Amino acid sequence: MISPFCRYRILLLIVVMLLPAFLFAQTRLVVGVVTDTMSNPLPNVNVMVEGTNNGTSTDENGRFKLNVVIKNQVIVRLSFLGYQTDWVVISPKDGAGVIDLRFALKPESKSIDEVFVSAIQRRQGNIDRLSARGIEFMPNISGNFESLLKSIPGVSSSNELSSQYTVRGGNFDENLVYVNDIEIFRPFLVRSGQQEGLSFINPDMVAAVEFSAGAFNAEFGDKMSSVLNVRYRNPIDFRTTVSASLLGASATTEGVLCKSRFTYITGVRYKTSQYMLSTLDVKGDYSPTFIDWQGLFNYQLTPKLSVSLLGNYSGNTYMFAPDVRETRFGLFSSSLQLKVYYEGQERDRFQTGMGALAFEYKPTPALSLKLYSANYFNSERETYDILGQYYLNELDNSMGSSTYGDSLINVGIGGFLNHARNYLDAYVNSIGHIGVYRFGDSRVKWGFSLQRDHFDDELVEWDLIDSSGYSLPYTGNSVGLAYSLRANNTIDIHRAAAFLQADLRKSIGPFNVQATLGCRALYWDLNDEFLLSPRATMSVVPKSNKNLEFHFSTGIYYQPPFYKELRMASGAINHGIKSQKSVQYLLGGQYYFSAWSRPFRLSAELYYKSLSNLIPYKLDNVRVRYSGGNLAKGYARGFDVKVNGELVPGAESWVGFSLLRTMEDRPNDSYGSYPRPTDQRFAFNLYFQDYLPGNPSFRVHLYGFYGSGLPFGKASSDRYDINFRMSAYRRVDLGFTKILLDDNIRSSILPKRLTAIKSVWVSAEVFNLFNFNNTVSYMWVQTVGNQDGYADSYAVPNYLTSRRINVKLMVKF
Repeated sequence: MISPFCRYRILLLIVVMLLPAFLFAQTRLVVGVVTDTMSNPLPNVNVMVEGTNNGTSTDENGRFKLNVVIKNQVIVRLSFLGYQTDWVVISPKDGAGVIDLRFALKPESKSIDEVFVSAIQRRQGNIDRLSARGIEFMPNISGNFESLLKSIPGVSSSNELSSQYTVRGGNFDENLVYVNDIEIFRPFLVRSGQQEGLSFINPDMVAAVEFSAGAFNAEFGDKMSSVLNVRYRNPIDFRTTVSASLLGASATTEGVLCKSRFTYITGVRYKTSQYMLSTLDVKGDYSPTFIDWQGLFNYQLTPKLSVSLLGNYSGNTYMFAPDVRETRFGLFSSSLQLKVYYEGQERDRFQTGMGALAFEYKPTPALSLKLYSANYFNSERETYDILGQYYLNELDNSMGSSTYGDSLINVGIGGFLNHARNYLDAYVNSIGHIGVYRFGDSRVKWGFSLQRDHFDDELVEWDLIDSSGYSLPYTGNSVGLAYSLRANNTIDIHRAAAFLQADLRKSIGPFNVQATLGCRALYWDLNDEFLLSPRATMSVVPKSNKNLEFHFSTGIYYQPPFYKELRMASGAINHGIKSQKSVQYLLGGQYYFSAWSRPFRLSAELYYKSLSNLIPYKLDNVRVRYSGGNLAKGYARGFDVKVNGELVPGAESWVGFSLLRTMEDRPNDSYGSYPRPTDQRFAFNLYFQDYLPGNPSFRVHLYGFYGSGLPFGKASSDRYDINFRMSAYRRVDLGFTKILLDDNIRSSILPKRLTAIKSVWVSAEVFNLFNFNNTVSYMWVQTVGNQDGYADSYAVPNYLTSRRINVKLMVKF
């Protein structure tokens, strides 16, 4: 038995032997941020300790953490396809505590087997990574981030005043939006783009953007069309951005405190669309005011545990007192003019707020565990009483006539009274977990969530139409309403969802293969539906030509009704309604090449969606009116192609076009298939950026869109198969930007007290350059009988905004 004295001597000897290792082999936490030369964060950059197997990769914000054992000196090396390799030497003398590093990788262009490999950000399967800088200089009438999406093939919007968009035949309610893993919701009662304020996403806070136009992975939720996944910036230093224009103003500030353990980024936005609304046919007193605040706060509690808080509040008010409207429409052979005199007003208020608290624990570099709780509330008030007296006249179209363009005869006369008292309170509360485990080049991701949706609504709407002294619909015995809705509902829904997904990378023969396999499960208690959604994506890159990539995706996608889909035309809730279903198939590819010594990418996708349990709907401006029942089946098929690249360094341009056909059919009627409301057969997108020769501080930005006409019908009709076609949507916006000050342009006469200013630029934008008359919806004017005794209905187009010039100033500190 060893005596206590001997044990102490042995223990002392062990301490003396190990002491040099503790003194000269320190374990240090190395953290850092990796960006490109334009300060855009780079995800998935390989970070390795040279000569060891110790390494990690950057996250969506370009950040990484790595525990490094430092004996003498170690080399941390960074590598990323399309960029020059970088490294840093770390020694025990580099102070104590956390080592904080910053890298800006330079793009690399080199020839491999005579094929150009560039720094264009590579697409992974059906997920497209977008540059957040693309929105900064783009002419943007709405001020919303979604304007960037509308320039992508497969994404369409025929309303520049709205942030809402459709994707490959779906409607506005079929798109998922995430910010830092939190699902974002939007107001429910908005009827027109004029009422819309600022969308949730603040462009000045965005770091990374992922977008999928269909057949997306199991990690994303239960909707049928698309997913937009946004990451807000995790600050690395102190910055402030201020901008102002004729359409509003914004201010964003960010910084780091407590030795980089606490970071914050917060922004305030103000928008008023009064300047643009004054170009509409309906003249009057427009008073729209939209205010938004957001903030993201992160605190590193320990090297392995962090907590973050994402908060938002928006207050939107829209007041409108119409005065008069004059619209000319029709064909050259039959020109008509509608003139309306108004009384009354509209007063709307939309208030939304959201708070999300998240804890993220990383016990090892390979394992990440995240627990979050999110709470969303929405209070909407929509009230209006608007009386209109209209005159519908036929115009003189005889060339050379002294009365050319004047009214010849009166075709109809009448009036209408529109009334609404709509109140809605919505609450969405959720709690969830997301986990990620990485092994080699692969990973496993899982998650689950519990969600409660609560809605209280009180809706009263009716329209009274009078034509030539008769109320329509006219029965001869009673006065009827052309449209009425009355609802008073309280809805409480609970949902439980979970997913499991594996991202696998493997070299198989002459190919590098990446496969994403996953499945979602969903239960909601309104009708006790339990749903399984298996999804898969495979991407193949030939080793002999890494500039080629092919991918195939498929999956089953369910969309449980959320709020609007539940309500039938009578206003009652359909408790037996089922989830809509979409079985999707997608085949695509991309090719990286060079032209004019610049990098480019050609991408194309062919898709087909088999749709069932559809809830038919009608579109009126941006309002979606659902039938409230699973009445139809259908399909959507199409083809998208896009070419993008940098015609000049640091300024990406692209062009694309889309073909689409989406139809639906009610099996129990005899009318056959008919186009869905989003059946836009052809669309063309263009975004072009360039510098003036020899003067890169002066830039030109051109955005163009052409979309064929959408189907429409009478909103008051019970039938969905009666469709006409709107005229095509055409729009060209032009912007000129002059960079007055940046890192490359420093003014010698700048006062020393203003040296904190990092950049200043001013831009002039011309919206709707060619002054196209685009139609967003129709006002239906009815007559009891004309001069020949025949009753008729006239679809009077509601035109969107005409040409306007905007001036914008941005300053960064």
